[in-house]
Amino acid sequence: GPAGQLLTKMIGAMGLSRDSVYIGNIMNWRPQMVLNEKGEQFGNRPPTKEEMDYCLPFLREQIEVVDPQLIVALGSTAAHGLLGKKAFGALGEVRGKWHEFAGKPLMVTYHPSYILRNQSNRSKRLIWEDLLQVMQRCELPITPKQQKYFLGR
Repeated sequence: GPAGQLLTKMIGAMGLSRDSVYIGNIMNWRPQMVLNEKGEQFGNRPPTKEEMDYCLPFLREQIEVVDPQLIVALGSTAAHGLLGKKAFGALGEVRGKWHEFAGKPLMVTYHPSYILRNQSNRSKRLIWEDLLQVMQRCELPITPKQQKYFLGR
């Protein structure tokens, strides 16, 4: 969908391709929602702590197999799953700072859907600053143009 397309553009802006990064999820399925009269699920809800706790061992195994250089958590669901439900209130408290999960450096930032809802250059720049930190940590080249994305535009 639109958030996935934006994620692909964000990865590309970092000088990477989507197939050069591993994308995992806190949950292995979409949490059950209310069904409509046709029996179809609609809407979204964040997973419960119990649902995330059930799925985390699978994510830990994926991380062990893939052995990434670092992890980027996109959004509050991912951050709560990796840092713990009670680790923070608002995502702004933990985004843009290095944490650790499964022995790997962890950067928390907003989910691409956040940009789709908040199209300001300020929100785009916040996420981009987090991604610049990721690029720096991975020793990826950062051009002057990349450093200036979403500043004064």
